[in-house]
Amino acid sequence: MKIYTKTGDNGETSLCGGTRTQKNSLRVSAYGEIDELNSHIGLILSIDEDKKFDEILMQIQKDLFVVGAYIASPETKAQDSLPKFDNKKIENLENIIDKISATLPEIKRFILPGGSRLAAELHIARTVCRRAERTCTALKEEEDLFVNVLPYLNRLSDLLFVLARHANNGTDTFA
Repeated sequence: MKIYTKTGDNGETSLCGGTRTQKNSLRVSAYGEIDELNSHIGLILSIDEDKKFDEILMQIQKDLFVVGAYIASPETKAQDSLPKFDNKKIENLENIIDKISATLPEIKRFILPGGSRLAAELHIARTVCRRAERTCTALKEEEDLFVNVLPYLNRLSDLLFVLARHANNGTDTFA
């Protein structure tokens, strides 16, 4: 099977369920940003020499594929065939955030993104996650959006922040 279909040569693409839409639609932008975020997570996995975040980040990558599929499936019928993505995914992120946060010094000022290479990449992933969240929020204002997308992205950006702090061993640089 060839990788190219030529069906998108005029600026359209197919969503899950077969609906055609413009490639610059909010829905396509939203799942494109989820894909970008997933790629950043892949980069982080490749540079995390201690492999201390591998299990967490690999699960996040799998979750992001499902989130992207829900965004790319505007019709409930198409969503019926997708893996379950319930509140437990959000609660899991909260539990990880709480566990790691308990090991870090209290934040007293704004933290500058950076530090180690790993922390800097985690901060970049955090900002891409926030952008995806903003795009999904705009999409929600125009069309239906699966209910758990926004809370998941919101918690994920918090987790990426906490992981960046952990990667810097709590030696944050303050603004």
